[in-house]
Amino acid sequence: MREIERKFLVSDTSFKEEAYCSTRIAQGYICKRKVTARVRIYGQTAFITFKGKSKDGGLSRFEYERAIPIRCAQLLLSRCSGTVEKIRHLVKYGDHTWEIDEFEGENQGLVIAEVELGSVEERPQIPQWIWKEVTGDFHYHNSYLVQRPYTKWFK
Repeated sequence: MREIERKFLVSDTSFKEEAYCSTRIAQGYICKRKVTARVRIYGQTAFITFKGKSKDGGLSRFEYERAIPIRCAQLLLSRCSGTVEKIRHLVKYGDHTWEIDEFEGENQGLVIAEVELGSVEERPQIPQWIWKEVTGDFHYHNSYLVQRPYTKWFK
């Protein structure tokens, strides 16, 4: 499967008024080489995901995801060198559902919006709370934030 998405920094919290769902997420990384292996607990469900290297300037990449038992995910997370914790807010805007991640813990203060697309040429309607596009900037990958948390960037 191919994932195509654009990623943006968010300028303010007005998106929360439009959110129809908010879910707590904890995720960690098992392997970060040619393929990244991620384990995630998303509310009351859990997944293991494999992602390939980014293509098209960071717009697309291979992705394979499967549900796993929560106990298994908890065990895997306990073996990870670090985790990312965030609240994911879902907002319907135009023809797309935007996923806005409000980070917690060592990444507190960082808010990133992502929108999945059907093709690399697709141009979604941009909400007023979007500030700056960061698609393809590895600093905003969750796997990077585990190693170098956002709160330590400015020290």
